[in-house]
Amino acid sequence: MPDFSASLAALRESDRDRYLACLLAPSEKRGPLAALYAFHAEIARVRDVVREPLPGEIRLQWWRDALEDTTGSKADGNPLAEALLHAIRDAHLPIGVLLDMIDARVFDLYDDPMESRSALEGYAGETASALIQLACLILDPETARGSADAAGHAGVAQTIAGLLMLGPIHRQRGQVYFPADLLTATGLDRTSFLNGADRAAVTRAVHALAGLGREHLGKARAASPSISRQNRPAFATVALAEKVFARAEKTGADIFDHSIVPPQWRRQWWMWRAAQSGRW
Repeated sequence: MPDFSASLAALRESDRDRYLACLLAPSEKRGPLAALYAFHAEIARVRDVVREPLPGEIRLQWWRDALEDTTGSKADGNPLAEALLHAIRDAHLPIGVLLDMIDARVFDLYDDPMESRSALEGYAGETASALIQLACLILDPETARGSADAAGHAGVAQTIAGLLMLGPIHRQRGQVYFPADLLTATGLDRTSFLNGADRAAVTRAVHALAGLGREHLGKARAASPSISRQNRPAFATVALAEKVFARAEKTGADIFDHSIVPPQWRRQWWMWRAAQSGRW
C-alpha cells in the first residue's frame, strides 16, 4: 500500500479547500486524490517560492522529468512525486494531461498579460478543468467520461473565481490575468489596470470577468446531470465560485485592496453540501 500521508499533510498546508474535498471522498480514494491535488498545489505555487523565472522553470522541468521517467528513479526520495506516480499507475491517469498542466504553469512565472478570453479559457482548461477530470478518473473511472463537459466549464469558472480572490497578490507582482480584450472593452490597458486610477473602469473589468465566470458556471451546471454520484467530490470546490463572483461584483475595484476570500467555515459548509447534493 503506497504511503500518501506526506501528500495529505502537504495538501493540508498548501490547499486547504482541496484537502477538505479529499475528506469528502471515500476513504480508499483520499490518498490518490491527495497525491494529485498536492502535485497541482506544488506547481501552482512555484511563483510564490522563486524570485526569478529561471528557477521556476527548473522546478517545473524537474516535475516533467519525474513524470516522463519510466523507471520512476527520478522521483526517489520525493514523497510527493512517489505518491503521484503510484496514483498515476493505479488510476491509469494520462501523463500527457499532467505534462500539459505543468506547461500551462510557465505562464505564472512571467508578467506577460493574458492575451484574450480564449487564452484564459485555455489556461483554465489545462489546469483546473484537467484537475477535475483527473479526479473523476480516480473516483469513478467508469463514468468519468460523462463528467468531461461539466469539468471543462467548471474549471474555467473555478479559475476565474481564484483569480478574483488573488487580485491583490497579482497586482502587487505586476501580473495581469484579466484578458487583454476584456480590459480593452472596459476602457483599460495593462498599465492603467495595474495603477488602478480609473476605479470605475476597473470595476467594469471586475464585473466583466465575474460575468465570464458566471457564463461558464451556468454551462457547467447545465451539464451536471451527467456527473455520477461517486464523482461529486471532484466538483466540491466549484461550490465556492458563485459566492466569490457575488463578492467581487459587490466589491468592484476594491477587490485589489481588500480580501474577498470567504471564511474557511463557510467554504467547508458549501463544499460539503455540494458533495452531498451535486449542486454547486
